[in-house]
Amino acid sequence: MQQVSESVLEAFGKMWGLYPAPVMLIHASREVLAVNACADGLGIAAGIQCHSLYPRDKVCPGCQANKALKTGSAVRKTAMDNRSGRFLDGYWIPVQGESDIYVHFGSDITEYVKPELMTD
Repeated sequence: MQQVSESVLEAFGKMWGLYPAPVMLIHASREVLAVNACADGLGIAAGIQCHSLYPRDKVCPGCQANKALKTGSAVRKTAMDNRSGRFLDGYWIPVQGESDIYVHFGSDITEYVKPELMTD
């Protein structure tokens, strides 16, 4: 498992622990380093490759982690999840002071999306 400082893990827990959607702290290698309570409740565990949740054996086509890490800026992407029929508002946010760690989550905003955006 990738090494991450206790201070980063503690900050992640304090900031994201109670967020009502799954949130993951992820290394550039795509190894999940920590999860919030919602993700844990869904069976998502530290130590897995994030893309294995979909299931995939390589990085997801829409992943914006590389862009976020390269630019040092948060990246947002909205998309329809065809598997669940939900519209997700996704973020990849680099952790300040860490070159290879980011926070990733996607909030379900289906009820707020215009119907024309809900079709392929």
